[in-house]
Amino acid sequence: MKMKSLITIALAGVMALGLTACGGTASTTTSSDSSRTTTAAASKVTGTITGSGSSALFPLAQDAADAFKEANPDVSITMNAGGSGTGLKQVSDGSVDIGNSDVDASEKLDASQASALTDHKVCVISMAPIVSKDITDAGVKSLTTEQIVSIFTGATTNWKDVGGPDEDIVLVTRPTTSGTRALFKKYAMNGQEEASGSALETDDSGTLLQSVSGTKGAIGYVALSYLVNNSSVSTLAIDGVDPTMENTYSGKWKVWGYEHMTSS
Repeated sequence: MKMKSLITIALAGVMALGLTACGGTASTTTSSDSSRTTTAAASKVTGTITGSGSSALFPLAQDAADAFKEANPDVSITMNAGGSGTGLKQVSDGSVDIGNSDVDASEKLDASQASALTDHKVCVISMAPIVSKDITDAGVKSLTTEQIVSIFTGATTNWKDVGGPDEDIVLVTRPTTSGTRALFKKYAMNGQEEASGSALETDDSGTLLQSVSGTKGAIGYVALSYLVNNSSVSTLAIDGVDPTMENTYSGKWKVWGYEHMTSS
């Protein structure tokens, strides 16, 4: 099967998985003849797809890849994280077939590169500030936007200055290639840049969670998809609004964006 056709089918599968998760299951048939036809059609889908990019989107991308491969066993799909900027650069130069990103390609590539790509919005994702448990245990449950900006720009360096314990603030941040960082900068930090140098930095959300949970006084941010059934860290409200999908959909939570799968 031609590569563009295979990528189109795979992307359709990703979006169908997202719609199924949100809107219910698709209708099914009990006819054995229909089942044999479906199986035969699926067996004709062959080829290899590679993707990389956003760590926030990675869990959904991997789940979608696994579901697609289950239905189409002759297809090989490999998904990696590495950051939105990396994924977009790689799909632009042909290193991968799909670039996963938290932001539109125009925010990470020059205009000519971005215009040569096809964008597919596949879901909405929310980001939340997270802290080590000792901080919420000491009573810090919510920060104002001004406090978030002051902490992540390095102006506020001790938790006692925002109502917490007399403890150094340890920033766990993202590299400049990160789309998660770009979203957090735009919607949580009023466009201001994060402090660098002394901050721990990673674009692997799993590593970030471990760093925050294992470091007293740590603060970072992560997609809500990484916090399902995870109690190792605490989330913080911003301006009294909790980071939930319900608050995102109602318009109360402001730190969210569209997830993109981009192809050439």
